[in-house]
Amino acid sequence: MSGPTHVIRGSVSLPEAELIWRFSRSSGPGGQHVNTSDSQAELRFDLARTKALPPVWKERALERLADRLVDGVITVRASEHRSQWRNREAASVRLAALLAEATAPPPRARRKTKIPRGINERRLREKKQRADTKRGRTGRDWS
Repeated sequence: MSGPTHVIRGSVSLPEAELIWRFSRSSGPGGQHVNTSDSQAELRFDLARTKALPPVWKERALERLADRLVDGVITVRASEHRSQWRNREAASVRLAALLAEATAPPPRARRKTKIPRGINERRLREKKQRADTKRGRTGRDWS
C-alpha cells in the first residue's frame, strides 16, 4: 500500500484514519484455504462527513455518486486476488479512481461554429450528383 494516505488528485488525498476496512471470505471456487481466509477486502469512506476533500469537490462527488451512497458512505469491494493484501491494494486504488472521476471538473461547454458556405454548397452539389447517378440506374430503358 502507498503509505498512510491515498492520493486522489494533486495534493488532495484521503487520510488512512477516515477509511474503514472490513475483511470477509471471498466467494467462488478454491481449495481448503479459501474456506478459512478472509481475503475479500471492503473499504468504506464517509463522503458526507469527510474533511479531507475541498467543499466543491465534496459537493460534486456527493451529487455524482448519489446512487452508490448509503447514508453518505461509499463502499468499494475487491475479491479478485487470493491475498488480502492485494485485495486491500485493489480496493484503495478503486476508491481513489472513483473519487478522482467523481470530483473532476465538468467538461468545457462546446462552442458552436458555423459551417462555411463553400463546404455546405459542395456537399449539396455532390448529393445532387449522386442522386442523378442513382436516377440513371432505374431500369426503364433497358429491354
